Amino acid sequence: MRAFQLTEYVGPTGLRLGEIPAPEPGAEGVLVDVRAIGVNFPDLLMTKGLYQYRPELPAVPGCEVAGVVLHSPDGSHWAGGDRVAGFVWHGGFAEQAVLDQKSMVRMPDNVDFASAAAMIVNYHTVHFALARRGQLKVGETVLVMGAGGGIGTAAIQVALGLGASVIAGVADEGQAETARAAGAAEVVVLGEHFAALVSELTGGRGVDAVLDPLGDWLFGEAVRALAPEGRILVIGFAAGRIPEIKVNRLLLRNASVVGVAFGAFLEQDPGLMREQARSLDRMVDEGIVRPQIGARFTFEEIPEALGRLEKGLIPGKGVVLL
Repeated sequence: MRAFQLTEYVGPTGLRLGEIPAPEPGAEGVLVDVRAIGVNFPDLLMTKGLYQYRPELPAVPGCEVAGVVLHSPDGSHWAGGDRVAGFVWHGGFAEQAVLDQKSMVRMPDNVDFASAAAMIVNYHTVHFALARRGQLKVGETVLVMGAGGGIGTAAIQVALGLGASVIAGVADEGQAETARAAGAAEVVVLGEHFAALVSELTGGRGVDAVLDPLGDWLFGEAVRALAPEGRILVIGFAAGRIPEIKVNRLLLRNASVVGVAFGAFLEQDPGLMREQARSLDRMVDEGIVRPQIGARFTFEEIPEALGRLEKGLIPGKGVVLL
């Protein structure tokens, strides 16, 4: 089968397309014929050796796929021909991939492969962040930072699907258009004093939760945007620096900083993805969840896709189609 192997931790230029043996599913794995691949920031980090999981090289990166089951274990809930999507720590940049049964879900009939490949990492991560880690309640208000990207557009829709109001935080007016297309009614540009803009939009109260995939200096300003008993949900650090905070600021606001690591938590709760899929499938049926696919690539264009992601040139989510 064809696959992109990473030969050096130097970024997307370290990827090499070639023929390698198809993966073996083992006793419990599910072998999938890959039809679409999500383009994700963790994939970019892995090519640089900066991701939490650093496989021995050469290795096949790629953490999100959708496709058709080719082989499944005896006695499992899966059968040949099932349409599925799933998360893998690596191995997704290939024509076939092996999925762990706790890290995959069945695709709804009304979802195509491109949309399915756009939903696993982003939508399951933000659902885990908002519903479980953030304990978001109906009627609360969420500030979604990085709202023009894949995580951000997913968070807008999931927050709305959970009954919350959304303020979308974006870098510029181009991203604002993407955030509004995803469903955001209120948008702020994340400039130097964006907490004041959030305060105006909330009548001086602030937001109940902030979903932050950016980090850096933006994190500190986001804490200022919190209402009493607000929560800031730490997804990642796409803006660069891992931030620090003086905890007296949390004390004075009765605020909480909440870590969100979706993939790692699947080991703690193997039924998490199935539970979240029921909620997300409802949101699909209601027309709330509509992945904002801003760029589509061929398999051969995977290095280019990661390069465009690094430069912030993909509005919403990028997807590779086979």
